[in-house]
Amino acid sequence: MIFVKELVSAILQTALSDAVADGSLALETIPAIDPERPRDAAHGDWASAVALRSAKAAGRAPREIAQVIVDHIGEHPDVESVEIAGPGFINLTLSVHALARVLTDARTQKRDFGRGADKQQYVQVEFVSANPVGPMHVGHGRWAALGDALALVMEHAGYRIQREFLLNDEGHQMDVFAESVAERYLELLGRPFDEDAIGYKGAYIKDIAAEIIAAEGEVWADKDADERRAYFRERSYAQVLEHMKAVLSGFGVQFDHWFSEHTLHVPDGTGQTAIMRTVDFLRQAGYIFDEDGAIWFKSTEFGDDKDRVLIKSDGVATYFAADVAYHADKYSRGFDLVINLWGADHHGYIPRMKAAVAALGHPGQLEVLLGQLVTLMRGGVPVRMSKRTGEMVTFEELIDEVGVDATRYHLVRTSSDQQLVFDIEQVSDQSANNPVYYVQYAHARICSILRKAGGVSGDHSVDIDALADTVIPADADLTLLASDAEIALMRKLTEFADVVERAARDRAPFRLTHYAEELAATLHHFYGHCQVISDDTALTAARLYAMDATRHALACALRLIGISVPVSM
Repeated sequence: MIFVKELVSAILQTALSDAVADGSLALETIPAIDPERPRDAAHGDWASAVALRSAKAAGRAPREIAQVIVDHIGEHPDVESVEIAGPGFINLTLSVHALARVLTDARTQKRDFGRGADKQQYVQVEFVSANPVGPMHVGHGRWAALGDALALVMEHAGYRIQREFLLNDEGHQMDVFAESVAERYLELLGRPFDEDAIGYKGAYIKDIAAEIIAAEGEVWADKDADERRAYFRERSYAQVLEHMKAVLSGFGVQFDHWFSEHTLHVPDGTGQTAIMRTVDFLRQAGYIFDEDGAIWFKSTEFGDDKDRVLIKSDGVATYFAADVAYHADKYSRGFDLVINLWGADHHGYIPRMKAAVAALGHPGQLEVLLGQLVTLMRGGVPVRMSKRTGEMVTFEELIDEVGVDATRYHLVRTSSDQQLVFDIEQVSDQSANNPVYYVQYAHARICSILRKAGGVSGDHSVDIDALADTVIPADADLTLLASDAEIALMRKLTEFADVVERAARDRAPFRLTHYAEELAATLHHFYGHCQVISDDTALTAARLYAMDATRHALACALRLIGISVPVSM
């Protein structure tokens, strides 16, 4: 697998080193080459400012240095042309010989196309982490799509990833949840109940109560109220959790670990909880003080705007204390970096959490990505309520109406720090106007052409990989791919590895959707200008080779977003 940026860097590095070696340039150290893709394609495939960076040390004008470097590149098989622009930029255009290598990489590497080397970095991505007291809303769906896509992209870039879901199964909301189910249970049985005690009013509470009645009848109606609530808390929580897992699994999201917040409050064999142990650790480190009967964390020592209470004067731990203990647990599991996806309303919580992580001995090892709200529309009209329930539109309902692929794609397509308008009517449109179908159709079109080339046009069950290996010669003459459309397709394919690397680095999986759409557009342009199957056997083989390489790149891009890869549409 070649990374084209590294190839260009090597070409310039060699030319510069040769110039120093033969005395053409006087440099003690060679500065960073750091080539970049020009915004204007007319300026070549890559540009480098290395001549400008070398000017002071070499004591010469940048354009003179650039000319020396260009002279030492000479007749290079991977270079079509090289020119000097502006004050001394070196613009380099790759040859068909170099570009064609990406086609071989894509066909050889298949699912591993664009995969980065192992970065030896163990990263946890924690996302969704909804309260297990009811159905997930569309915002949770956005975190699910973004978090999973980020994990997929980072894995492909060479990070070692663990996906985690934090279960907020401790605290007052769980008591209110249990009480709500218990009262609805009594109501459905025709027993006296307290409407005012029902904190969660959604229809799903009645559904949970009805499930309990179907399974166990009236056995709990005459039990002690506290006993009933305690039982319903655990049983109802388990029901909601299993439903969450089923919805997420159907959405293509599988978590490696589900962490229970409740475990942080459970004493161990010595009578200490994880929260108590964490507070003791911080006290020994000198970051705790006592005031007004409460236990405080010196978060201002780490840049927070004020110190924070961990244990209130009544002895009850704050939510922040539980979060600190939770992160202590994370780092005890060996993560080099923790990435949390939170809602935008948690913005003010970040400084104290980063302060706590630093105090725990892991400064700089926490990143928090904030996700903005999702506004549901239908044909440009805001969607306030579900037609079925008259309540909020749940994530599950959205998936059922729109479908997994379209939902995932559009939830990932916008950067997490931007508000997202999700128009159900537009996202459900199964035409080329919908970007997810546009990209999927590009892949399906290639498969159709391969079936035609193999004489099996009507057989959609054929193994496309095996068919491609049969109809495309491994030694196809790729130097025949010299037209503008063919070169444009190869150039776009050379960008894939860089897009993956930058999307992982910047925690921006939405870039894969943009790339996939650009690649699909480039393919359609290629197909419109180049007859793939013709009487010219050699040219047919080369163009089929290019199409098949594009198929693998499209498939990789779609999989990294978590989208299916159809072979027919």
